Amino acid sequence: MARRSAADTFTARMRKKTHRARIALRKSGVDYFRGDGSDWIALAGLLLTIPAISWGTVAAPVWCAPAALVLPIVAGALLLRPASLLGLYAAAAAALIVESIALGPYTEGPARVTPGTVLVVAACGFFGLLIAQFRARVGVPWRRGGTMLFDLRERIRVQSALPRLPLGWHREMALRPAGGQSFSGDFVVAARTNGGRTLEVVLTDVSGKGMDAASRALLLSGAFGGLLGSLPPHGFLPAANGYLLRQDWDEGFATSIHLVLDLDSGDYELFSAGHLPALQLHAGSGRWEEQGADGPLLGIYDGAQFDPIKGTLRAGDVLMLFTDGLVEASGRDIGEGIDRLTGEADRYVASGFEGAAWHLIEAVAKDVNDDRALLLLRRQS
Repeated sequence: MARRSAADTFTARMRKKTHRARIALRKSGVDYFRGDGSDWIALAGLLLTIPAISWGTVAAPVWCAPAALVLPIVAGALLLRPASLLGLYAAAAAALIVESIALGPYTEGPARVTPGTVLVVAACGFFGLLIAQFRARVGVPWRRGGTMLFDLRERIRVQSALPRLPLGWHREMALRPAGGQSFSGDFVVAARTNGGRTLEVVLTDVSGKGMDAASRALLLSGAFGGLLGSLPPHGFLPAANGYLLRQDWDEGFATSIHLVLDLDSGDYELFSAGHLPALQLHAGSGRWEEQGADGPLLGIYDGAQFDPIKGTLRAGDVLMLFTDGLVEASGRDIGEGIDRLTGEADRYVASGFEGAAWHLIEAVAKDVNDDRALLLLRRQS
């Protein structure tokens, strides 16, 4: 019994120790991926590559040039903290000295350590140290930097997704950032309110474009998404205007258009904050009509009023909301851009505007260096 008790105790202790070690290893791995853990593993691996490269240089300098030492230096700039990077640089400098002694003076033949080799290695080390210091100051390691940008892009995409609509309605949206980038100053927030009987959509164009406006667009899209549906329709734009004023940005204005659509009757209200008018296609006449409400830009002054206009979408009617990047261009009036947009849109009447949003941007503003967004709503016959 005593031996069995001792064995059970020993087994239990080993299990606990193994469990603790496994948890510690998993935690260190997660911390390293997130940039919170130590970088000694990466430092040790890179330090081992330096003597290997030096040996290859001394043994076969034609195939393994002395400048190959920039490889661990570049990798260290991406993996290591500045303090660890200095230790790697010291090892690389010692390796260069050993190589120059072993290979002899550079004046005696090729494949030796030349002043140019030293300058290349030193320049790579200098720029690598700048990158590592910037990364340390920002607090986002390279292992998480790309993931964070991907998460931000996906968050904007999810926030801009339109909710499903009941039978009898078709909706689609296309968003194209300036310069082919992944981030845009245009964004959409939408929600079904009033028990799902009402669709509220807000299309906003933040001042600036592309990456310059992306951070503000992300902040505003989250704030506007929280306001939408939490306030009555007439209170949304005043609350958004107050929020933008409190940010006190140097370039802090934005234009916005707010659609409130009754999905049962097709009646709608449009609130505008300095935004371009919406376009409505009347199926009966086949003509496009501008639906423009009055209202100042967001973020200009407090106490602004936003008066809506009212309309109705009947069977076959289409409503388009868009940003100025789609119709505005240097040397061309906005009216001409709107005429071009409606002319291209007439081609999709027979097809019911299936897939029309993306193709309209391609046809009207494919190479425009500005953010472009287009939202289509159609009440089916």
